[in-house]
Amino acid sequence: MKTRSNYWQLLPYIRPHWKTITQAFVCTLGVTVFWPLQAALAGQLVSLIGQGNMLGLARIAGSLVLVFLVQKILMYGQDTLMAKAALFVALDLRKQVYAHIQRLNLSYFETVQTGDLTYRFTEDIDRVGEVVNKVFHDFTPCVLQLIVLLGYMIYLNWQLTLATFIVAPLMGVLIGWFGEQMLKFSRRSQNHISNLSALLTEVFSGIRLVQAFAAEEFEIDRFAQEAEENRQAKYATERLRAIQNPVVGFVYAMSVLLLFLLGGWQISMGNLTGAQFATFVAAALLLIDPIAHITSNYNEFKQGEASVDRIFELVAIQPTVVEKPGASVLPSVTGKVEYRNVSFAYKADEPVLKDLSLLAQPGEAIALVGASGAGKTTLVNLLPRFYDPQSGEIFIDGINIQDVTLKSLRRQIGIVPQETTLFSGTIAQNIAFGQAEFDLKDVQEAAKIANAHQFITQFSQGYYTWVGERGVNLSGGQRQRIAIARAVLLNPSILILDEATSALDSESEALVQEALERIMKERTVFIIAHRLATVRRADRILVVEQGQIVESGTHEELLEKGDRYARFYAQQFS
Repeated sequence: MKTRSNYWQLLPYIRPHWKTITQAFVCTLGVTVFWPLQAALAGQLVSLIGQGNMLGLARIAGSLVLVFLVQKILMYGQDTLMAKAALFVALDLRKQVYAHIQRLNLSYFETVQTGDLTYRFTEDIDRVGEVVNKVFHDFTPCVLQLIVLLGYMIYLNWQLTLATFIVAPLMGVLIGWFGEQMLKFSRRSQNHISNLSALLTEVFSGIRLVQAFAAEEFEIDRFAQEAEENRQAKYATERLRAIQNPVVGFVYAMSVLLLFLLGGWQISMGNLTGAQFATFVAAALLLIDPIAHITSNYNEFKQGEASVDRIFELVAIQPTVVEKPGASVLPSVTGKVEYRNVSFAYKADEPVLKDLSLLAQPGEAIALVGASGAGKTTLVNLLPRFYDPQSGEIFIDGINIQDVTLKSLRRQIGIVPQETTLFSGTIAQNIAFGQAEFDLKDVQEAAKIANAHQFITQFSQGYYTWVGERGVNLSGGQRQRIAIARAVLLNPSILILDEATSALDSESEALVQEALERIMKERTVFIIAHRLATVRRADRILVVEQGQIVESGTHEELLEKGDRYARFYAQQFS
């Protein structure tokens, strides 16, 4: 999704820091005032050199030292205050965009490249912060310096100033053209860097599979190709920058040469004295630095504009699952769940669930079986509102789930997935995931119920053992029991078990199964399973086929019926 590219979108993030920016701007005005004073003193110094007036030279030199000292002190205030404001702007932007992304739906994260998203949150936002810093810390002072010095030069000799800067429109056109080209090349370069980042994230996450298929050379070639495209994009940007500097520099050099020719002519006409011309030249020389900075900053602003685009593209994405205005908090529920004529499709004209109705009583364990793609996972994903159905309604204890807040809804639904996700942190922090503060005793009790306490205490640091990225220093069974402990600590009224034992060995499965039986007591449970032990313990088994419930009953009832479940049982479990 494309959003309009301009820096005005940053104003809401800049406005809260107006006091700091104002203080920096006051320092900038102070710095600016000293530029014409420096030019005047430098002109006087040059004129006195040929007169041998050492007392006058010492006085002017002392004045220059004092002016320089005060100006540099003001520059320090300007630089530090603006850096402070810019870093806060970047921080606010990063936090607010991150909070926005957290509210997006699963469908977005299922399609986005993680590496690209990471790059936007790091490099792109850092670049935006640098641009904000440069606008006030570098660009604005340079523009003010340019205005003040030009005003002073006009005061000295307006004809000479006008003639000298007759090439200014040409320089403006050149700088503008180079800036637009820089924006185009920067967008291309940043897209390639994002692709490279996404590739690295993808490969490092799946390195086991890469090595298992001996695909190292394939991935090396793929990386080399992406890296080469990134190099070419960056080289094109640098080549443009290399062309710009001599072109703009040449135009400026010609204007300086014109200055001396016209200055000599004005002196010969008696319109200008030698001392005034020296002051004029000093002022003109002081213009070189701000012009160079403005040119450089303009390029960086154009590069930063690409980052602004990429950041606000994220902001423009809106969640499809949203809370109603004035949504109420879901009270503690018994766990009665009803699906009423629910239909859902990820893509138009490709329905996954079709007019499905289901009633689960409090404390009932329901197993969902069927072929892959039948709609089992989609059915349970609608309950915590990871997605909303296109038609139909879902109720918990008679309350429509679209009438309550997402947080209160999801706090009463525990999920134990097939692939457990653990985060960098301690085992205790992973069990108490989502809780900034927790009681270790509660964590330990949850771990005991989940059959995890014994293996956790065998670690030298126990519950304070650090879990590596994705929990790679734990076995599959250990990770799964931590996930169960996480669900136990949440103490939900409704529990979803999504093939929670399918990837485990027999010993681990027995421990996990025992833990699951404990936490299933007195809870409404939805079980997606391919293991017979889990399915047989369910109070009711639902056979899902092409988005509809085609059979319902206990294990024995469905076997005796000899229809779909019996065939499925024969294929999967016998």
